[in-house]
Amino acid sequence: MIQYALKCAEGHRFDSWFQSAAAFDKLAAAGMVSCAHCGSSQVEKAIMAPRVRPGRKAVSPVGEAEPSNAAAPAKMSPPAPATAAPSRPPAAVAPGAGALSTPSGELEAAVAELRRKVETNSDYVGKDFASEARAMHLGDTPERAIHGEAKPEEAKALIEEGVPVLPLPFLPNRKTN
Repeated sequence: MIQYALKCAEGHRFDSWFQSAAAFDKLAAAGMVSCAHCGSSQVEKAIMAPRVRPGRKAVSPVGEAEPSNAAAPAKMSPPAPATAAPSRPPAAVAPGAGALSTPSGELEAAVAELRRKVETNSDYVGKDFASEARAMHLGDTPERAIHGEAKPEEAKALIEEGVPVLPLPFLPNRKTN
């Protein structure tokens, strides 16, 4: 699959996916590609910037950068990350990573700080979050701060059972392929 930035004779710009470059050429020649705005079949490829993905461990002058999930488009809805924490204050957090991973805005900086605190002061239990949180709530396992992933229906069931959980505003750091 390939995504092209396209423009019509009227100057409208839009994007579309094609099976291959040859498939686009064949469909455009047959007049089967039309403008998403006006319906014109006089459509051609527009100039577009290439999408270059950095290496897994991009290095900045300050240190190693963390991979960012913010710019990656999600193909499917991933399980929502969640956290359960006992009533104890968090410990101090060490300073952040390299310049490439420095948040650009105030909100982004706050979310990055929250991520650091959660990851530093709790155990990642992955997709076992719901069962682990439930076991702690029932007293079957020792109480500790955890974070992980839960499907929306699992999170709803935990809340209905009175288990104190909160959704987190970020996805877990994990390799995707």
